[in-house]
Amino acid sequence: MTMPPETKPGTIIERYATFIPLYKVILHNDDVNSMEHVVKVLMQVFKFDRTTCENIMLEAHRSGMALCSVEPFEQAELHWDQLVSFSLTATIEKE
Repeated sequence: MTMPPETKPGTIIERYATFIPLYKVILHNDDVNSMEHVVKVLMQVFKFDRTTCENIMLEAHRSGMALCSVEPFEQAELHWDQLVSFSLTATIEKE
């Protein structure tokens, strides 16, 4: 027995996701925070592993900014607020 297309695994989520606007959370380099502080904050806020956080921090350090995540606005806004509360410089941009 086959399932109707609208109930196959992933189909409903994929349809729903096409209607949710996504936003980028971008970390900016600054001359205030230590590299270790930035890595620790990224680990705490995003729950990424240390290597991922180090790569994000280094990208921001070298290029001036780095993409942290792409997510719905409410989640992006929460993550932005958390980064700023730890004295990091971050922005949100629509994807």
